Amino acid sequence: MNAAGGGRPAGSLTRIATRLSGLRRWRRWLVALLLGALAAAAQPPVHAIPVLAVSFSGLALLLAGAQTGRRAFADGWLFGAGYFAAGLYWIANAFLVDADRFAWMIPFALMALAFGLALFNGAALWIAHRFRGRGVPDPLVLAAAWTFCEWLRGVVLTGFPWNPVGNVWVVFEPALQGAAWVGVYGLSAVTVWAAAGFATFVAPRPPGAAPRWAGALAGTAVLAAVAVAGAVRLSSAETGTVGGVKLRLVQANIDQRDKWRPDRRAANYALQLDMSRQPPGGDVTHVIWPETAAPFGVTTDAARRSLMRDVVPRGGALIAGAPRYRIEGGRLAQIWNGLVAVDGAGAVTASYDKHHLVPFGEYVPFRDILPLDKITAGSIDFSPGPGPVALSVPGLPPFSPLICYEAIFPGEVVASGERPGFLLQLTNDGWFGHSAGPHQHFASARLRAVEEGLPLVRSANTGISAIVDAYGRVTAQLGLGRQGVIDGALPKPLSRPTLFGQIGNASGGAFLLLLVIASLIANRFKGVEKKETI
Repeated sequence: MNAAGGGRPAGSLTRIATRLSGLRRWRRWLVALLLGALAAAAQPPVHAIPVLAVSFSGLALLLAGAQTGRRAFADGWLFGAGYFAAGLYWIANAFLVDADRFAWMIPFALMALAFGLALFNGAALWIAHRFRGRGVPDPLVLAAAWTFCEWLRGVVLTGFPWNPVGNVWVVFEPALQGAAWVGVYGLSAVTVWAAAGFATFVAPRPPGAAPRWAGALAGTAVLAAVAVAGAVRLSSAETGTVGGVKLRLVQANIDQRDKWRPDRRAANYALQLDMSRQPPGGDVTHVIWPETAAPFGVTTDAARRSLMRDVVPRGGALIAGAPRYRIEGGRLAQIWNGLVAVDGAGAVTASYDKHHLVPFGEYVPFRDILPLDKITAGSIDFSPGPGPVALSVPGLPPFSPLICYEAIFPGEVVASGERPGFLLQLTNDGWFGHSAGPHQHFASARLRAVEEGLPLVRSANTGISAIVDAYGRVTAQLGLGRQGVIDGALPKPLSRPTLFGQIGNASGGAFLLLLVIASLIANRFKGVEKKETI
């Protein structure tokens, strides 16, 4: 038995942990960056979840060795920069759609995004450093600070809640069910706690002291309990589909470089019309096109809109993503990224305008200061819509429309008041090519279905189009980069709202608070020493 206790393997790990905690300057910075990049491999489509134990335990050890708040902030900031650089690399594809104008921006955009978003991770480590050693195990302190700042990232300056740690569980449906109770942020909290807990086992300890198994496995035990509860939830899942509804999702797979070319617009429109037609006697009731599928203002261009009548099922509707324009004096004065429902007479029966716009994609923040163009076509910024609604279309239950980016915001996908029957997301992930981006986007959308207890219908130009039930399970899917249609039934929503659906992100905060209180009680009951080292 070596001085660290636990035998040779544990002793070797302890020596590594000691060296990691004591790293200085560029070596410490490099390790933090690499640990963050490693953590990104747990996100879709790689799903290498075990790497979180290495990355967050390493981060916990860096935190233990941070002698000042400034050093803790730097550790978190660089960890976050690695995490976002590796996880959001695919954003570069958007700048290559019009490479002559925007390719030069790629290194600057990626650096600014990665290091800008990482400020929240730096803040998390600074907070964790301030609250260490106050009766709560360090891994739980790290998890609490991380989750708080992850939520903060989702709301500051309109928010960017992309790739929260809890998203990794889309690959394991029992654990995914935890989102119905505590949301994706609650899943993030328990995941980081479990992953960082392994640092407790390998951290330096007095000679002859036994490994701290309880501290190391506490987070894992809670995570396992969530998964078991999720498995029980799935075993008694409500099933069934909405009677009299058969959807056709059209995935035309139009390359983004061709989508708005003047010489291709008519052909693109004709392709989607052709794909929407069903054989005689078909039972499709509603046809759904993706974001900006109609390359014209449907509400103002009656001639082109009239072509839609031929593909509208009898008594149903065609729901399509389409821009909406306001013209003044013969010039374009305002534009919205919208959705319209067209009936068999060619009339627009419902519409919705996107309210969560993509910075630099649909508008330029601080336009008076920044001399930049948005990367989408046109010189005028898109205008935001009024916010979430429950939209009614003949033959369908009321639904909550989401356009692209809007599906990544936990607790913001359903309007207050009337509960819709499903979520409808129209998106165009063609901007991001065959990369991790569309997979990550789809994962976030599935989390919203579980959180709200509502099925999700997703129509994407280049994929991934899918029908997802209220438990986040995919019932039909058309993969990335494929052309085709999905004909499928609409799953029923849960008979009662989920806990998250009733109180939103507060459920995750309450869960985290309960974990901290339980930990304080357990520590006091066991008479543990006041200050823990990890």
